[in-house]
Amino acid sequence: MSGLRRYLIFGAILLGLYFVAQYTKPKPINWEKTLLPEDKIPFGTYVLRQQIADVFPKSTQTIAKRDVLATLNTAAETRSNYIIIAPSVQLNAEELKAMIKYIQAGNHVLIAAFEMTGALEDSLKVSLAGSFRFTKKKYPVNFTSPYLKRELDYYFEKGISANYFTSIDTAKAMVLGRKYEELPNLVQYRFGKGSLVLCANPQLFTNYSLLNENGADYAAKVLSYLPQAKMLIWDEHFSRPVVNSESHFRVLFSYEQLRWAYYLALIGLIVFVLYEMKRRQRIIPIIDPLKNTSVEFAKVVGRVYYQQRNHNDIIDKKINYFLAYLRNKYRLKTTILDEEFTSSLIKITSIDETLIQQIIAFINTFQKQDKKTKTNDNYLIQFNKLIEQFYKLDR
Repeated sequence: MSGLRRYLIFGAILLGLYFVAQYTKPKPINWEKTLLPEDKIPFGTYVLRQQIADVFPKSTQTIAKRDVLATLNTAAETRSNYIIIAPSVQLNAEELKAMIKYIQAGNHVLIAAFEMTGALEDSLKVSLAGSFRFTKKKYPVNFTSPYLKRELDYYFEKGISANYFTSIDTAKAMVLGRKYEELPNLVQYRFGKGSLVLCANPQLFTNYSLLNENGADYAAKVLSYLPQAKMLIWDEHFSRPVVNSESHFRVLFSYEQLRWAYYLALIGLIVFVLYEMKRRQRIIPIIDPLKNTSVEFAKVVGRVYYQQRNHNDIIDKKINYFLAYLRNKYRLKTTILDEEFTSSLIKITSIDETLIQQIIAFINTFQKQDKKTKTNDNYLIQFNKLIEQFYKLDR
């Protein structure tokens, strides 16, 4: 009994140590890109909301949770800045029209998102993409203005500066910042007395970035494109879903055209179902599957070449196919097969130097010889082995 008690005590101690270790171990870091102001995780915007008063000390902050159209229609007439930091921003034509009117009155808007679709993409011709690769952890970004551009580019971890604009309306947009000094990641549109600033990297405004000296400096310079105003509007409509506030058919029933389009589509679907109920299923005929004659065709072609013994034609076709293969895969010019071409092919493919030199020598020798000279079987077999070995190593 004493032995069993000893085992029970030892097991209880181990179990207690396990629970203590589980309770005291550090919690895993949450890398979710929420962009929410109350989140203190790396990709939340808690630090930005707490420190924004340092950038706009005279601005009264207000939170907008409704759609852009409702927010701008009820906005005060005083000068204000409107900031949207969200994973995705989709504006319809009416919302973009209201935003441009708001900007023309002397207000300014900053939108930072991974995706900008709808009227932003159609009217402003804005398109975004990301080039995140695990081989490159940092992506240099900088400003185009000589007053803001830093001599040493801004580098950020976790690929938070990997996004950029693949297309913009160069006639209307002014590039404020670039990635790799060529890919725009920060652009500005001027409308009347105000401006619209678009940023392809919303993660640059998160806690992870702002707690770094480079990130804080970069974000402050981006926000400097927004002037001092009496009011600062934070948009949370795109960063968090609105729960139980409006129907999913809100957009359809908000506009008369969409509402009637929905009714017509519903009526058309009902008519289609009623009409198809009267139709009978026709008998489906049995169609024999097509026979695969590729093997028979290859055998016939092989017998023709074997009977004619036209080795020169076979070698010539193999050479043409081999050179076309090099042109398509490696973009090499195959007009002159000299030493420079041979060395380039060796560097690109990393295949044995002797094998490539033998193939090029065979090709040059064959192309220089008289076309009337017949080639024997051994020459064809040897050349075919070299070509097949090259294809096998180049996979």
